[in-house]
Amino acid sequence: MNATAAAVLLSLLSVGAYAAAAVAQAGLAARDEASGGGLLRLLGRGAWWSAVGLNAGGALLHVAALEYGPLVLVQPLGALTLVAAVPLGARAAGRRVTGIEWRGTLLTLLGLGALLTVTGGSAPDETLSLPEALAVGAGTAAVVAGLVRPGARPGLRHAAASGLTSGVASALTQTLTVSLTDHTDPLLSPRPLVVAVLVSAFATGGLLLSQTAYRGGLGAPLAVVTLANPVAAAGIGLVLLGEHLHGGATALLPASLGTAAAVRGVILLCRAQAETATAAERARAGARFPAGSPTRVVAGSREPAERLLPRPRRELEREPEREAGPGPGLGLEPGPGREPVGGR
Repeated sequence: MNATAAAVLLSLLSVGAYAAAAVAQAGLAARDEASGGGLLRLLGRGAWWSAVGLNAGGALLHVAALEYGPLVLVQPLGALTLVAAVPLGARAAGRRVTGIEWRGTLLTLLGLGALLTVTGGSAPDETLSLPEALAVGAGTAAVVAGLVRPGARPGLRHAAASGLTSGVASALTQTLTVSLTDHTDPLLSPRPLVVAVLVSAFATGGLLLSQTAYRGGLGAPLAVVTLANPVAAAGIGLVLLGEHLHGGATALLPASLGTAAAVRGVILLCRAQAETATAAERARAGARFPAGSPTRVVAGSREPAERLLPRPRRELEREPEREAGPGPGLGLEPGPGREPVGGR
């Protein structure tokens, strides 16, 4: 098995672990959103630690893949996480994969196939210097701080921040792996230590940011994570690590077509996730108010439904009778021929 094939195989195994972890995290996020729980409560749940273990396994497999292949080959395969998560999520929800989900999956696979034809390469040998690693870390921290600020659509912004930090962690992991395996730096020298700290910080941050992002659902946040991750890592690889697309300028056309197909596939998968969530909400609403059940909603009334429901008899008996009209003053005194309220 050559280096490229090994990188692809390890990447696919990593994708499977990441997809299972994403489905588990989305389920936890949905339950926490319904119960109003926070991130600290997750520490006491075995399901959370199972998701952490799956993420750790995916990360280790990803590190192994980077030992055999460049970032521009390994990172695009990360988009398959969304493709794998679709049937896993459908199975966890007890439903079948819809037609639009299959179309999105096919387009994403075709797009990735086109990208793989121009991104294959030999094992990486370039690494980030210590100043470059520090600059990448500082720039990433600044962008993430801007994305997680309070505002509208926090789920998608947290997802973008998660994908960015995960992609940067992958690029830094490649530097750490190559420098240690090639023995270019002693184990306790400044560069490996600093890069290891940055990798740990960004990997942990990406995990927590994705957990927050999944509170809005799995589809759209996972799609944003899937796109932001390879964009960040491949950008570092192309700009700072000397990696390139095979074929020169002629590779731009298939790469562009592949990117467009993959993006379209991700959009379809996001739309399918949104439609599935809407259908599930309608099903829950139908369970609460089944067809044929009596209602007391008056046409044209703007009163909330709970105000139109009959009140308990005990509550009615506490109110003063008003058939004969209010008495003098504030309407609390007994009218003619009526018993005082306090006499009951």
